[in-house]
Amino acid sequence: MKLERTADCVVAGFRLHASTPTVGSLLLGCFDGAELCHVGVVTSFSRARREELVDLLAPLAVPLEEHPWRRGFALEGGPMGRLRGAAARWTPDMALDWVPLRLERVAEVAYTQLDGTRFRHPAQFRRWRPDRAPISCGVDQLIDEGRRES
Repeated sequence: MKLERTADCVVAGFRLHASTPTVGSLLLGCFDGAELCHVGVVTSFSRARREELVDLLAPLAVPLEEHPWRRGFALEGGPMGRLRGAAARWTPDMALDWVPLRLERVAEVAYTQLDGTRFRHPAQFRRWRPDRAPISCGVDQLIDEGRRES
């Protein structure tokens, strides 16, 4: 039996779906002090939901220069490397395969495992959290059971 946990994360950007001009994944972040850390992605939306997300999120798009990840994200790398749609690194010398967003939306997501403070697998969207301020989404809520038990 897998234990599911939830976290409230800032929706910091999105990637387009490979075959349609709709949202394929949401890029998630949590704050470590003043730094917005990339913690993973949410995927597996229905086609209708992907279309709704474009309408909802496109107005929040900002130029890369105005985004906290303008110099890159997940620069420390990750155990999985750069996989399509995964919580992998991005640096400005790579193609911009994501749309940076104003940090206004908070999503509650479910996850089963962590690698440090990153989701090992794509998280599952649960609901929007209009009652949460983005700055209140800290990495401290990401509990790694292995670390906690040691």
